[in-house]
Amino acid sequence: MESAPVSNERLDFGKMGYGCQHYRRRCQIRAPCCNEIFTCRHCHNEAANMLKNFCDRHELNRCDVKQVICAVCDTEQPVAQVCTNCGVNMGEYFCEICKFFDDTAKGQFHCDECGICRVGGRENYFHCKKCGSCYATSLLDNHLCVENSMRHHCPICYEYLFDSLKETTVMKCGHTMHGECYYEMIKRDKFCCPICSKSIIDMSKTWKRIDEEIEATAMPEDYRHRKVSACFSSF
Repeated sequence: MESAPVSNERLDFGKMGYGCQHYRRRCQIRAPCCNEIFTCRHCHNEAANMLKNFCDRHELNRCDVKQVICAVCDTEQPVAQVCTNCGVNMGEYFCEICKFFDDTAKGQFHCDECGICRVGGRENYFHCKKCGSCYATSLLDNHLCVENSMRHHCPICYEYLFDSLKETTVMKCGHTMHGECYYEMIKRDKFCCPICSKSIIDMSKTWKRIDEEIEATAMPEDYRHRKVSACFSSF
């Protein structure tokens, strides 16, 4: 005898009412690495990286998660979108590959080449194979490729960029950093890439203004007719 289909009202029960500071979801995960229960992998990683014994610190591989606990009825079960006991959607968005649940609509999609889920809508992004990450379509044929540019740490805050929850910015030189770190750097009048020292904005007007100021500045009388001699030293 087939079971009756779950109603939409039941599927939506408790939506946005559960979760953590990182995600709204109606389940928790059991971390296979330490057998502890957390709301998401970020919660696990934050707790694990606070352990006193440095050797005990570790991060959770999202794809290794096998068991989840429904936040509505507290039933532990294999990873699936719908709870086998109470019939609620444990995540409006669900990725079976990443074992990822999210009740917030963010245009989530799974990128096979990145191997993780991204946000912002698949139609708005493309995967750059050389850079090794998804970029906004506005950068298609409009950015300087740097091999695996996203598989590094932000040069300002040192958080790993590839799977960071924060928005990232691709600079003119092709290097990447967090958007908020980029704008904070600009506010502090730092206009060169922290990695390669190339200008990150168009500085042509600034250089022109400096040249004009130098040209308009009269050379002191003592230096006008002085000959410049080159000094050489032997080693």
